[in-house]
Amino acid sequence: MTNPPFLLLHHIGSADVPSDNSAVFELRSPTDGSLVGHVSRGAAIDVDRAVASARAAFDAWSTTPAPVRGEILFRAATLLEARKDTIAAVMAKEMGKRLEEARGDIQEAIDTAFYAGSEGRRLFGRTAPSELRDKMGFTLRRPIGVVGVITAWNFPVAVPSWKILPALVCGNTIVWKPAEEAPASGALFAQALWDAGLPPGVLNIVHGLGEEVGAAIVAHPDTQVLAFTGSTSVGRSIAETGGRLLKRISLEMGGKNPVIVMPDADLGLAIDGVLWGAFGTAGQRCTATSRLIVVGDAHSRMIGDLVERAKSMRLGDPMDSTTEVGPLVSEAQRARVHGFVERAIADGTTLRCGGRIPTDASLGGGWFYPATILDEVVRGSELAMSEVFGPVLAVIRADSFDEAIEIANEVPYGLSSSIYTRDINQAIRAVHRLQSGITYVNAPTIGAEAHFPFGGVKDTGNGHREGGWAPYDFFTELKTVYIDYSGALQRAQIDNRDD
Repeated sequence: MTNPPFLLLHHIGSADVPSDNSAVFELRSPTDGSLVGHVSRGAAIDVDRAVASARAAFDAWSTTPAPVRGEILFRAATLLEARKDTIAAVMAKEMGKRLEEARGDIQEAIDTAFYAGSEGRRLFGRTAPSELRDKMGFTLRRPIGVVGVITAWNFPVAVPSWKILPALVCGNTIVWKPAEEAPASGALFAQALWDAGLPPGVLNIVHGLGEEVGAAIVAHPDTQVLAFTGSTSVGRSIAETGGRLLKRISLEMGGKNPVIVMPDADLGLAIDGVLWGAFGTAGQRCTATSRLIVVGDAHSRMIGDLVERAKSMRLGDPMDSTTEVGPLVSEAQRARVHGFVERAIADGTTLRCGGRIPTDASLGGGWFYPATILDEVVRGSELAMSEVFGPVLAVIRADSFDEAIEIANEVPYGLSSSIYTRDINQAIRAVHRLQSGITYVNAPTIGAEAHFPFGGVKDTGNGHREGGWAPYDFFTELKTVYIDYSGALQRAQIDNRDD
């Protein structure tokens, strides 16, 4: 892949290849609409070729010692460190993430690569005493097979790394569909793995649309595991199709994440956290702070400063270090976000700032949307309950800690949550009562670390976790081994009791 505009091909086996029908689609920058490149538009036949490649590579890769597999990830991490600025620039260009945040996206993959590489020496089994004499039992972790990976555009390197790197060190092979809005960043991440010595066929990429390539990966009879990040509606469809085929499935989906601010909180710290949580990555994070639940007089004491600071946040080119809010990923996404705001205003919600599509010529016609705060949002309303995925904060009042917890928990999602308070007893009660996979105390709802599990409850996921030690359970099968060295037939429960 060269500098924009480029032609991005699939990678199957050891080669970059076009689609079987030579179809491509355009990739344009959300900052100014300029052409970033052309990308191969795959179809089911391309997925067939990629799965066949992954199947052919499985035997050799799965029997490669796990510590050796891990060493490849260490080398890839070093390459990603050297290439961080180059990949970050591509990411900023193709999907609009600010350079600072793009570097953080890649750093998360680097951290995950070092962690996953070390797991090559820690794919532990267990031993336990047998109930019979001269017999032992233990478990091994075994690779499963071909893993289908489908990822979203908002973290085009970090999120794929959470799935791909653990799957690889566990000995699986992969067919990956990066998001069509940010395929080049993903390709550069994969290139670091190939350059680090990953054998041909172990990681294959097929670009394209979800309804074409993604659906083919999900339905393919030879993908035994599916790992998905995206919307809840698509995740449900994947669960239905994959479930009928008895595939192992991990789903990471939507969020409607609350920050509760108590009257005793450090309000300056809370404002800092809410601004970063709500408007970082232009609100395009599954962990973004979408709801601010303000208890008692904390509302009157913080809303003015919060709004003034949000008003001052600078829209602009993500390559410019002074930019605080970059563009949304597409025109369709901006229209969706603005629709939420317009409907909320029509329902009587108070617009405190933002809420209008900018017309400033200096923004060059990109898909920008300002930091937007809507106050007096009613419990149960669309804005209070639905994921917006943009720089929009819904402010909801609560009279008490208990009411704040009720409001936080009444949405269908349960990914991340936060409480700001100086009362440690109250903080711990919130940790136990908030229905979410992640809870922060005196910190925003974003900021996951690579060595801790990541995931949610309710409509956010199906119970599996990424990050930390959790995915190594998901990407392996447990095999139980019994060794009987008694030299005689022992019939377990029949022979180990006198009665």
